Amino acid sequence: MDVPLRPDRAPVWLNTLLDGIANGGGAIPRKLLSPRVVQRDGEDQAAVLILFAGDPRATQLPDNARVLITHRTPRMRSHSGQMAFPGGHIDPGDGGPIGAALREAEEETGLDPDRVIPLAVLDAATVGGSNRRVRPVVAFSPEPGEVYPASEEETDAVFFVPVRELVDPVNRAMLGIQEWSGPAFWAGKYLVWGFTGVLLAVVLQLGGWVLPWDEKPGDLRAALARSANRER
Repeated sequence: MDVPLRPDRAPVWLNTLLDGIANGGGAIPRKLLSPRVVQRDGEDQAAVLILFAGDPRATQLPDNARVLITHRTPRMRSHSGQMAFPGGHIDPGDGGPIGAALREAEEETGLDPDRVIPLAVLDAATVGGSNRRVRPVVAFSPEPGEVYPASEEETDAVFFVPVRELVDPVNRAMLGIQEWSGPAFWAGKYLVWGFTGVLLAVVLQLGGWVLPWDEKPGDLRAALARSANRER
């Protein structure tokens, strides 16, 4: 059995996001990715954890609202140097995507699963590169504790990004290669794009936190050259 979802334990400031997912918003990432990657049906093969932390008593987006993210080491065989949510392959012992997302997050970031409250899942989407069906899991932690690169072969940076920084127009961009473009975010010196950028854009939109920003497409390669990603 997979780890159960507990939307009843969500803080008030995340309720708009959960309502948006329940009312069809969970299908948006799959739709946004479909022009670039053929979306396949079938079983979930991997899962990622979109972990929010912040004041559990707040009714509006708190100043300390933040999202956990990692930087994949440039030595990785797939998605090397990219920014990503914690996650990976669903193993038979996980029980399902939620259990897999929690296990992978612990292995990659040291996050204690007992501190995490799973809230909702989005539709599984097929991602480029690995061509796997990935299930995004949205969760909350009132006190996530210390996070760090627990598996240095996989990640060399692990940190929380404030939601208010992510929605700041100066940190947002629409970047692409040739005929494809997608949402991207600056998280300090790192550039978040691709599948992770799409997921971030969707949850921020569904949460009702997005501010007007310049959506004119720019050059992804030029942005990556300025970043600390060191992608191949």
